[in-house]
Amino acid sequence: MRIPLLRWALAASALTLLLGAAAPSPASAAAGPAPDSHTLPTNTRFFVDPDGDAAHQAVTDLLRGDFAGATSMAKLASWPEAAWFTDGTPAQVESRVRDLVRRAERTRTVPVLVAYNIPLRDCSQYSSGGAQSDAEYQAWISAFARGLGRSKAVVVLEPDGLANLPSDCGPDSDPTGAITAGRFADLNHAIDALGRQPNSVVYLDAGNSHWRSVGDIAQRLLQAGVTRTQGFSLNVSNYLATDLSTHYGSWVSQCLWFATEGPDWARGHPDWCASQYYSPSAPNDGQPGNSVNVDDPSTWHWTDQWFEQNVGSPPAQGLTHFVVDTSRNGRGAWTPPPGKYSGDPQTWCNAPGRGIGDRPTANTRVPLVDAYLWIKTVGQSDGQCNRSIPGGTIDPEYGIVDPAAGVWWPEQAKSLVRNANPALEFNTALR
Repeated sequence: MRIPLLRWALAASALTLLLGAAAPSPASAAAGPAPDSHTLPTNTRFFVDPDGDAAHQAVTDLLRGDFAGATSMAKLASWPEAAWFTDGTPAQVESRVRDLVRRAERTRTVPVLVAYNIPLRDCSQYSSGGAQSDAEYQAWISAFARGLGRSKAVVVLEPDGLANLPSDCGPDSDPTGAITAGRFADLNHAIDALGRQPNSVVYLDAGNSHWRSVGDIAQRLLQAGVTRTQGFSLNVSNYLATDLSTHYGSWVSQCLWFATEGPDWARGHPDWCASQYYSPSAPNDGQPGNSVNVDDPSTWHWTDQWFEQNVGSPPAQGLTHFVVDTSRNGRGAWTPPPGKYSGDPQTWCNAPGRGIGDRPTANTRVPLVDAYLWIKTVGQSDGQCNRSIPGGTIDPEYGIVDPAAGVWWPEQAKSLVRNANPALEFNTALR
């Protein structure tokens, strides 16, 4: 059943279902970015899709008499989430993108779009797919850009595309390096195509704080063309706490400046930057706390110290900005009980007991963080996780075979709402 977007409100203990538009009316909506601007003002209002998974689930639950579930899903449906574009012909993606940005324009809000169609996507794992060749991808992303036109939009470009290069997929995945070179060419082409749209704001994905070292991802960002974008994105589809992402992101930003605009001896050497794994400023003598530990942020002051000593205080206008996905990080990362799994527990995959984090906003009050966004669709599965149990198909954390990657999973959506931190309420901007 397809039902127009619903706006929900709670009056005392009764649930009232209101028909109407879920986005602010043109008369009351705050303006988005100024025309011909590649910036993201703090008063930006992001587009709420009236046809999202949570909205339909709210209706389903209401018709079943599950008022608690309906309320939960109505709250979720009132908040903006990114729209993912993962396939289709150039003509199809151009049409879909144009339709989305025009719907957002009618409500004077700004949509967040994810371009996720790079060849050899996800190393052919749970979210495998993508274009069949570099030429096919470049035609696809050029059409995506044409669909944007002059409309206001935020684009998150190719999650994991840099943190998981073809050369990272395995010892035999790219023996000559040609596929990885094609990846960089594709991303540079995408940045140029998207950058020609006067009101698009592009963030090139950079993985997360527990993946590539600061210098490694900085080098990859530079090679892919990040200096021609608004910045980079972090924590997409992951669960790491916001403060870890902002801390890591600030180092990456400083490292980018250090290797391009910093002292002469540093030019071209992002690999010299300290990181979440190692800092030359630490004693590194084997004593507790005397080396940098990625899992112990109390040791990250050693990396801060290296940046203070070697990078100093770069000019604010010279530092690259970033956005953080807070869709599922309200309770931070999942740590399995010690000894429960002998292999990789896949902490990134349908992590149990997690919750929604900070609400989408461009008013983060963190100088380098342009926005907190819900980039991963809350309630869509990460894939059929098996916690690396040989031959296993059932996820022992849930006792079922998880839905395939990208499939709506109502039970997970409701769990993420229940565990939200801070607690999830209705988006008052809709009233």
